[in-house]
Amino acid sequence: MAHENSEVRYHVRFTVWQRWLHVLVFSTFLGLAFTGSTLRFSDARWAANAARVVGGFSAILFFHKLCAVLLTAGFLTHLGDVAYRGFIKREKGLFWGADSLVPRPRDLKDLFDHLRWFLWLGPRPKFDRYAYWEKFDYWAVFWGMGIIGLSGYAMWFPSVFARLMRGSTLNVALLLHGEEALLAVWFIFAIHFFNTHLRPGSFPMDLVIFTGTEEEREFREKRPQEYQRLLEEGRLSFSGAPPSTQFRKVAWVVGAAAIVIGFVLLWLTLTSYF
Repeated sequence: MAHENSEVRYHVRFTVWQRWLHVLVFSTFLGLAFTGSTLRFSDARWAANAARVVGGFSAILFFHKLCAVLLTAGFLTHLGDVAYRGFIKREKGLFWGADSLVPRPRDLKDLFDHLRWFLWLGPRPKFDRYAYWEKFDYWAVFWGMGIIGLSGYAMWFPSVFARLMRGSTLNVALLLHGEEALLAVWFIFAIHFFNTHLRPGSFPMDLVIFTGTEEEREFREKRPQEYQRLLEEGRLSFSGAPPSTQFRKVAWVVGAAAIVIGFVLLWLTLTSYF
């Protein structure tokens, strides 16, 4: 197999910390999506059966809050890590540049060039470290934590938030929390999963977020702009170790389970909503 070939070189794309953070984010999001959808559509047969298996809707609410706390902790830890790297270590290019997740005018150009390529009107754009849709996915988490997270905590601690804002605002929080969370579920399971795992070049699954490394060929094909830039800057390295067969199997099982659960929740919520 290719990953067992010692001649194949591997590029490190994600650190161990980034991979574990992603595991925390996607596992807690799955938990929030399942428990939140069960609470939202509590009158549906599937939701009632799911609650019965877990121990009732009170247990569903408990796990919903637990996942919310864990996701918040991961989000705040990430913010602390970014602040440390940016303001203490003075890491170059963190907040702007080709290696940054901050959107640039180049991303807008890549978007239009990509649309032209879809319509056979131009060549495929050459992406750098982060493509425009990956940056959108990243910043969507900030939107979710700001809108869905704050509205959720407002409903969890209404007496505290009522001291800071008008009581009627809690009604708005209830509406925002339900609708925005449902939109996030549909986006992640319909758009993000497709962009990451099901598009040509990644199908049936992109394991790099689990293994942290990718083959040189894959790196060069998916992000030729970054490959060429690192080569010209003398920073192109292939220090990654090939993932073991056992680890790849575990990553496959975890990833496949997440995708299956996601598509099931997508179908259940769509049929329940409409």
